[in-house]
Amino acid sequence: MIRVILADDHTIVRDGLRQILSLESDIEVTGMAQSGIEAMDLLHDGKCDVVVLDISMPGRNGLETLKEIRRLHPDVEVVILSMHPKDQYAVRILKAGASAYVSKESAPEELVHAIRKAFTGHKYITPDIAEMLANYVQQGEMDEPHRSLTDRELEVFSMIAAGKSISQIANELNLSIKTISTYKTRITEKTGLASTSDITRYSIEHGLLS
Repeated sequence: MIRVILADDHTIVRDGLRQILSLESDIEVTGMAQSGIEAMDLLHDGKCDVVVLDISMPGRNGLETLKEIRRLHPDVEVVILSMHPKDQYAVRILKAGASAYVSKESAPEELVHAIRKAFTGHKYITPDIAEMLANYVQQGEMDEPHRSLTDRELEVFSMIAAGKSISQIANELNLSIKTISTYKTRITEKTGLASTSDITRYSIEHGLLS
């Protein structure tokens, strides 16, 4: 039996995923969390084989939680579930140690396959991600300015591109307005994109907006 923890900050998503996985005879949902911190608590308290993480959660996001799991629970596999375009996060997530990156649009079939593949210790890589990885190796990591951003900077970058204000971003990430402003300054320094319209246009051109 594959023991799974589901971590997503939306109750309806967690319940939907649990219902989907309950139809599989070899998968058991042993816990559900609405944040990365809750997911880590569940891992400390009980046994788990695979954690399904939403990448966008308040406080400690999916990428940060992924890295923490790899450090503290190396035997637990991680499947990232996201609404973001694969071009934006897939390579970064796989480099950080995830077994799979699954778009919410492609669930549930891909999610079930990804969980089973992760359980066996293998990566679940779709043809489009395989092509992306090949291009990444060929072109190099730093060819495009957004690839120089840290995980949190990229998250803030994406939210700015989506038209969210500094205060909205601060509220959603449970961070101060000053902290988000600092991230925006770093983003500008690294990418040369100063205005929201510049960031949005760049994101559209590079397929970073869903």
